[in-house]
Amino acid sequence: MSGRKNRDEISTKKPSYEIGESLILYLKKYLRYSIPEITYDSLLRFQDSFPVYDKNDKDTFWRLCMYAPEEQEETHAALLIIYLQLIGDLDTSAIQHLMIERIDYCLFGNSKPFRIKVKNLINDNYDYYYIKRADSSRIYGLELEQLISPNKVNYLVNETTLIEEHIVGIPGDQFIDWNIKNEQHNQVRLAKEFVKFNERCFIRLLGDMRSYNFIIDMTPDFDQMQYRVRAIDFDQQNFEGKLVIYTPQFFSDNRPYVKMVTTTLNQDSILQYQNEERSLIRRRIAVSEYQLKELLRCAKEETLSMPEKVKRLAHDLSVYHEDSSFKSLTKMSEILLKHLNQCLKLDIVLD
Repeated sequence: MSGRKNRDEISTKKPSYEIGESLILYLKKYLRYSIPEITYDSLLRFQDSFPVYDKNDKDTFWRLCMYAPEEQEETHAALLIIYLQLIGDLDTSAIQHLMIERIDYCLFGNSKPFRIKVKNLINDNYDYYYIKRADSSRIYGLELEQLISPNKVNYLVNETTLIEEHIVGIPGDQFIDWNIKNEQHNQVRLAKEFVKFNERCFIRLLGDMRSYNFIIDMTPDFDQMQYRVRAIDFDQQNFEGKLVIYTPQFFSDNRPYVKMVTTTLNQDSILQYQNEERSLIRRRIAVSEYQLKELLRCAKEETLSMPEKVKRLAHDLSVYHEDSSFKSLTKMSEILLKHLNQCLKLDIVLD
């Protein structure tokens, strides 16, 4: 694994793609579709906002939203109902033990999400969730995370609004400052997980995994800490044309992770972990192949990128796989399916 030179530029700001009818039917079938009590656009009606700073007085690019008094009570009540729907709690009487502590709005990134902080009044415990503008690419990214990664993400969506749970962990950029530089953790285990994360992103074509778009999830084991690197941003699912955008190792932000890999693992170990992850993905697909094929059929009917990006990615993968038939593909979903088949030695065919 090598960081190489910086070739990680994202060429254009990603547009938002509407959710197609076939995907809506898919989401309803698998209990992801919901009509929320309040929409993303409704939350944009805040009267004022104030910058949110971290403990070092650094601007976080989040802003605390303030709503008119006559709207605040109604807004908070609707957000609590959404929270219960998201976590699967059908007992609405639980609302009396909950309150909305704050609503923050992010100025950074494509999705510009709202972050909702929910407080449990019984034990002062906090939880978060996000409300975003619905985007077809992000939905496909979330579903692929469900089907072929070891992680699960709880979310609800309709034509305009996406409600997404908070993924717990230390943001990758903060982890560099807090942990890697101080070498407080098992560097070999961290390196192994970054190799496997890099492989997952490449195989399922999830792009733009710069360090602030993934988290480090740590779980204490009986003898030492276990780690998992998890994506938290899915709107760059098979959108970009450059193949390197789908390999986290090539992002300049991730150089400390790449250095950790190259200094703690030899090439044989790296290859072993890559093959191990591919084997695990094959097993997951074996379990979820029917649903995966349903999802890819939906994607085949939709536009998920620009023609020039589709052409570029098809060319790059034809070179990578030494297979010129990639060049005849005109849809990102077709490219993804062929890439999965090639990487994993599968023979998935859409009927």
